[in-house]
Amino acid sequence: MPSSSVHDATTRQWDLLQKIPSRSPGLTTTELLDGMQEAGYQVSKRTIERDLVALSRLFPLQCNDKGTPYGWYWAEGASVSLPGISMGEALSLVLVEDAIRPLLPSSMLRALEPRFRFARKKLESLAQDNQTIRWLGKVASVSPDLSLLPPNTPEKILETLQAALLQEKQLQCRYYSAHNDKERELVLNPLALVQRGPITYLIGTSPPYADVRQYAVHRFRQAETLPSPALGLDDFNLQKYLASNALQFGSTVKISLQARLSDSLARLLRETPLSSDMTLEKLPEGYRLRATISDTWQLQWWILSQGDALIIEAPQSLRQQIAEKLKQASTQYECAHQVSLET
Repeated sequence: MPSSSVHDATTRQWDLLQKIPSRSPGLTTTELLDGMQEAGYQVSKRTIERDLVALSRLFPLQCNDKGTPYGWYWAEGASVSLPGISMGEALSLVLVEDAIRPLLPSSMLRALEPRFRFARKKLESLAQDNQTIRWLGKVASVSPDLSLLPPNTPEKILETLQAALLQEKQLQCRYYSAHNDKERELVLNPLALVQRGPITYLIGTSPPYADVRQYAVHRFRQAETLPSPALGLDDFNLQKYLASNALQFGSTVKISLQARLSDSLARLLRETPLSSDMTLEKLPEGYRLRATISDTWQLQWWILSQGDALIIEAPQSLRQQIAEKLKQASTQYECAHQVSLET
């Protein structure tokens, strides 16, 4: 078995080959050194020079010695397509692997699996000596919401939904509606797949209705691709749909929100505004917020989560909805407290 130092040198030299350009005047030793150091290799210029000389004995490399500094490049007509992946590619693949899994068709995902494995293996083998690889232990993406475990989605169901979306075919489905607590048979026109937190949604329409709806992928009980083409594809634009705040659920109608805020909540919203037109007006106690925002379920959940740090002033309909929910919650807590005292 080759020693660790031999393995590291081979990996370094292979990555160096991938940085050499295909034509004159090429890159100088200093430029190649900079590229290798940016990739996390802690090497000297002398090491790069030795590597280039050694590699030129095995590969059709040429050195442009017509003027200083000399530039290295592949000889004319040489094949410069090298197997493997660069350090940056390996790092990128490992970082995005989990995020893209629900969004890629299974056929494409299977084709990428060897690349994922190779990327992990390459990073693991060099983790001790390469600062760039240690970047994986220094970055993370964390949801600001309560950390929920992802639901269980049968692989066969996900593959069927992805295939129908890719082939632009209709779906025959049995779907569990959590709102009504019952299953129903549907024919769907799949339009898009969207990952929202731990849940993947199929965006589509269900004839005879034309409105676009969201279907949680883990709630499909059965799914079969039909030979009939999906309808409405030409009229649907995913980016416009997302920009409408449809994935916040509820209505996408804009409202003029007005509320009184605590000082601490105002400080947070000053850094991360609710909308581009949001304003904060200083009051004797706290602030008054004004913003144009979609009247969604997500907005109501957020308002309720703020407790007494936020009091809705307008619109009146939203104020009444929030007040009623808080009254019901208060009643539930009082009843539970009374029962606990009696027992």
